[in-house]
Amino acid sequence: MSQTGEIATLGGGCFWCLEAVYLSVDGVNSVQSGYAGGQTQNPTYEQVCDGVTGHAEVVNVDFDPAKISYREILDIFFAIHDPTQLNRQGNDVGTQYRSVIFTNSDAQRETALQTIREVGEQGIYDGQIVTQVLPLDGNYWPAEAYHQNYFAQHPNQGYCSVVVAPKVSKFRQKFAHRIKA
Repeated sequence: MSQTGEIATLGGGCFWCLEAVYLSVDGVNSVQSGYAGGQTQNPTYEQVCDGVTGHAEVVNVDFDPAKISYREILDIFFAIHDPTQLNRQGNDVGTQYRSVIFTNSDAQRETALQTIREVGEQGIYDGQIVTQVLPLDGNYWPAEAYHQNYFAQHPNQGYCSVVVAPKVSKFRQKFAHRIKA
């Protein structure tokens, strides 16, 4: 993934969901599914799914801060997943599906913490927000090629139809002004 802007590294359940949404966001240059936050170097999907590596499924969102702010990237993040579910999103259960923001700078860390506070104060969710905020510290590994752009390639696959498509639809309704032309 060649970087042309700022990078946001986010985990909120299956990376296919996040990737599908962020690929359609105006101001996003590219999105790459991957793994972050674990102790194994260059883990495989199978290792991450087994839950033994400590990694979360994440997306690296390369965005142009002149077109969309990091805060707006996070606003979308909190609208398309449930940040109150500990180590899961719906039927996807395990630490690899945790809600987590891996920051690449002190400014990102402060924005993430502020956003979590404000989202919590808004009372949007019934439960407490459990989203972790951790430094990325270079601990990111791209997922295998078959995971990249997964939803676009497999829109009728069962998981995509039942789980990914509704999140994309929710984004399109709530953030219509943010959809790429």
